[in-house]
Amino acid sequence: MSSNCIIVGASHAGVSLALQLRKEGWAGSIQLISEESQLPYHRPPLSKDFLLANKDIDGIRLRPLKTYQGNDIDLMLDTTVESLDSKSRKISLNDGRIFEYDKLALCTGARVRKLPLGNTLKNIFTIRTSDDISALSKQLGVGKRAVIIGGGYIGLEAAAALAQKDVQVTVLEMAERVLQRVTSETMSNYMTALHRSHGVEIVTSVQVADILGQGSVEKVVCTDGTEYSVDFVIVGIGIIPEIELAESAGLNVSGDVQGIQVNEYGQTSDADIYAAGDCTSHPSLLYDRRLRLESVQNANEQARAVAANICGKQQVYNAVPWFWSDQYDVKLQMSGLSEGYDQLVCRGEPENKTGTGFALFYLKDSIVIAADCVARPKEFMVSKRLIKSKGRVDRVMLENESIEPKDFLSDTA
Repeated sequence: MSSNCIIVGASHAGVSLALQLRKEGWAGSIQLISEESQLPYHRPPLSKDFLLANKDIDGIRLRPLKTYQGNDIDLMLDTTVESLDSKSRKISLNDGRIFEYDKLALCTGARVRKLPLGNTLKNIFTIRTSDDISALSKQLGVGKRAVIIGGGYIGLEAAAALAQKDVQVTVLEMAERVLQRVTSETMSNYMTALHRSHGVEIVTSVQVADILGQGSVEKVVCTDGTEYSVDFVIVGIGIIPEIELAESAGLNVSGDVQGIQVNEYGQTSDADIYAAGDCTSHPSLLYDRRLRLESVQNANEQARAVAANICGKQQVYNAVPWFWSDQYDVKLQMSGLSEGYDQLVCRGEPENKTGTGFALFYLKDSIVIAADCVARPKEFMVSKRLIKSKGRVDRVMLENESIEPKDFLSDTA
């Protein structure tokens, strides 16, 4: 009898998993369930090209409809899983239908974190779905005033897009510097200077006390008494993994890192249920700890490993994390995780005045554990291999621009 696999969630992880299942030889049925009413799409362009109207929704589709049809994938749009019974291996949908499964994959992603302020006011936006951006785009216009709450990548990418639309932008960040959670002071200083050079006001060490208005938002009030008059607000203060369905089914979601707990094969505490993407907490052999990664790279690569394992293989997921961010005409590429570094090595000019870019290497015990690269694709590609190999590299070699990045690999101990 033919087996079936149900995939809950149809963003990057879900789509990659469904397609990879067919490549791995899965002959049974595949149901791919999506809460959204339209074909799955890339999320990174939402805060960039889609917000700038450089691309429409059809320009950011993950795959055309014929790809799902050609791979015999039943894409179920505008559908929500109401409950999951792991004992009977059944899911119940919002339309009353009940499906049985042999294998189940949770790719439920994450939802935006919201402020408990101004909930009754219009023109307060978040950035997670195409509908979010479609609504936000209607507010753009020369001279409009916007406050962005949160100086992480989403907030800064949105700030760059709005500034290019001649919106007056203020970014409010409660930490001492933007991107403080994920990068060094050197990179934070560069990104702050970049935005200020485009007219964006960056305010750090500030907390929002209230969001006020009559019907629509009019004012953002900070705890220090500062007030900002606005036409609209964007809240970009992070995301929360969607673990409720897994938790209700009795799966393990507790641990040092929030998320659906999976092993190195992407398997949950139930042997027939797997998970991939933003919703998961997975063990990293590379960093010797659990990680929850919010990236397209993690979603796609973890999903491909899970697909192989659903098909009976034993493929360990232990990839080097990497990320990217496009702001104005600057491409920032990041590899690894810099937490715990004890040495920072800069290759190039960190102010980037000449426009030739620079690379920051984060070392721990002389081992490269992460890198941030601005307009330095060679350094970025080599950094991933350095991180994977855990080799020691002399800082003098990293700094010396007369040495080609590929030669770093031959110098590792």
